[in-house]
Amino acid sequence: MKFAAVVLDLDGTYLNAKKEVTPRNLAAVLECHRRGMRIIFATARPPRAVQEFLPEELLAMGSFVYYNGAQVICRQSRTEYNESIPSSLTAEIIAYCTGLHPDSELTMEVRDQWYSLRPLNYMDMMATKSNPIVKALDELQQYDATKILLTNFEHAELVIQRFGQRANVLITDNGTVMQIMPLEASKEGAVKRLCMDFNLALDSVVVFGDDHNDIGLFKSCGYPVAMGNAIKELKELARETTASNDDDGVAIVLERLVGEGSIMLE
Repeated sequence: MKFAAVVLDLDGTYLNAKKEVTPRNLAAVLECHRRGMRIIFATARPPRAVQEFLPEELLAMGSFVYYNGAQVICRQSRTEYNESIPSSLTAEIIAYCTGLHPDSELTMEVRDQWYSLRPLNYMDMMATKSNPIVKALDELQQYDATKILLTNFEHAELVIQRFGQRANVLITDNGTVMQIMPLEASKEGAVKRLCMDFNLALDSVVVFGDDHNDIGLFKSCGYPVAMGNAIKELKELARETTASNDDDGVAIVLERLVGEGSIMLE
């Protein structure tokens, strides 16, 4: 089997627990790119965080799926698109969630700007260089949200029941984070669109992941690889399970594929 692209989740997959790209993981991806593979990073993170975490070599060569697919940027194919939750639905979701849990830690992303209803210190917990900007409730409800996040929210099932047909609602991070995206936004949809731009078949794509927001990718790409630290559902869908994100699990597989000659040269 020959592979033409690799899709890399970041947190829990390509980044180690310190939110770093190890030298071995970096070298493996650079070698795949040198041999002609397309490199796609698919993450729940916003653009500003990816800029912080990835070295310049990867930023220059990669294609990027942000916010679980709500934003895609690819310099090579000159692709850029954005999806958002309409302000009317944003307002309804925020009102419902804050009504259920008035003290909930609700934040919202709007085109790489991060807002919250009250002061929150997420710099250590979420490995960010800044905290969200505090906005009044009525102001937040006027935005077309790129993504709404609720941390340690106790009523996720009620939100899914109420909004699951109008928004893409995901529970990640061992059940501690609820992410609400535009209905059509997904990692797999974004990667499919990029592959169409590159004229690549999804069967020729290797994908690495660890959490619930990678399930769609595992079902659609040709060779899914679960991290050793991945959730059970991904391991059951995977063609193989590699070492953890702290043990260079991505590099171990990519090095083997290179050694086997499984890279489809352009």
